[in-house]
Amino acid sequence: MSDTEFKTIPVNIEDEMRNSYMDYAMSVIIGRALPDVRDGLKPVHRRVIYGMRLMGLTSNRAYRKCAKIVGEVMGSYHPHGDASIYDTLVRMAQDFNMRYMLVDGQGNFGSVDGDPPAAMRYTEAKLQHLADELMADLDKETVDFVPNYDETTEEPTVLPAPYPNLLVNGSSGIAVGMATNIPPHNMREVADAVVWVVEHPEESPEERTRSVLRLVVGPDFPTGGFIVGRAGIAEAYKTGRGSVLMRARTSIEDPKKKGGKQSIIVTEIPYQVNKARLLEKIAELKHRKVIDGITDLRDESDRQGMRIAIELRRGELPEVVLNNLFKHTALQTSFGIILLAIVAGRPMVLPLVDVIEHFVQFRREVVRRRTEFELRKAEARAHILEGLKIALDQLDAVLRLIRDAKNPPEARTGLIEQFSLTKIQ
Repeated sequence: MSDTEFKTIPVNIEDEMRNSYMDYAMSVIIGRALPDVRDGLKPVHRRVIYGMRLMGLTSNRAYRKCAKIVGEVMGSYHPHGDASIYDTLVRMAQDFNMRYMLVDGQGNFGSVDGDPPAAMRYTEAKLQHLADELMADLDKETVDFVPNYDETTEEPTVLPAPYPNLLVNGSSGIAVGMATNIPPHNMREVADAVVWVVEHPEESPEERTRSVLRLVVGPDFPTGGFIVGRAGIAEAYKTGRGSVLMRARTSIEDPKKKGGKQSIIVTEIPYQVNKARLLEKIAELKHRKVIDGITDLRDESDRQGMRIAIELRRGELPEVVLNNLFKHTALQTSFGIILLAIVAGRPMVLPLVDVIEHFVQFRREVVRRRTEFELRKAEARAHILEGLKIALDQLDAVLRLIRDAKNPPEARTGLIEQFSLTKIQ
């Protein structure tokens, strides 16, 4: 058969479609949409952070243009277009999306009103200190590296992550046939839970669950607000799935300050609620008279914080209006928790205790590999020092042998034979 001829292999179309779709689905699940339980990062997040490290953009260095960062990451690690990389970079720099930001951005990185960030040629960024910590001991063979997409360099399969970033910053993503939606948590609470799990390995599963739920009170959203009730939190933490009801932080302003008119003041809104759309919705409900009694609506937010003023008609009961606002607007909304992450190459829905245990197991592996690396370095250094000690004890003879040698190879051979030194020494 010549080079231009091809052999035809009959394939059942149903089998081909099934196999191809399964390959695509697993590629999306493992390589794009879901975070790893160990460092809490998706591949694009990991590549952006690692790429910035190689560019020297640590927290104590100067900012660089985001266009430069995007180009480096796309050229070396993530060949899926600049938009996905810049969107990831921007999100890690937004204090209303990340509980603990991983990127320090300079310029317009969007707002809680849904305003888009400036183009990447205008903005600058570097890593936050917490992102530096995610890569602590990365150069001590603590994690595996694999070739990048064109095999010109290598990238880590996971970051060493000394803190459970999956719980601390949360994650969300839609794969094929599954989705994850993990809320952010308070760093101190999660750290206390990790310490408790490490110190009580013999406790029963029931006691471990009970103690962890006592230490991790609930999600800690960066935009503040309240969580109504604890039943949804407990269900999500015990089973990996649940729903919590989020409510804005509101107060009723003294009517004496407004000429007898009362106002509802909103200072914190639920997580991932667009403030501009929220105001539009309230204005629409006022116009359609679905909610009666509102005379004015103002956004008084500034650099000091958020403030939405909802002025009421004289004589209106603010509690009644507020309950209607909770019912008809995003001032009260739910957050569906799905604790789904990649565990040993497979997607799994995990209770909170299991997420922490997987992290602890990973950290034990990291510490073991770091210790082995440092031991190898120490043993190699000790081997050299042993050779130096032999040479110093017989310094005159060593110098005489080296002077009398015709060339370095002859001197090396003489040192090995006469003083029992190794080639490395």
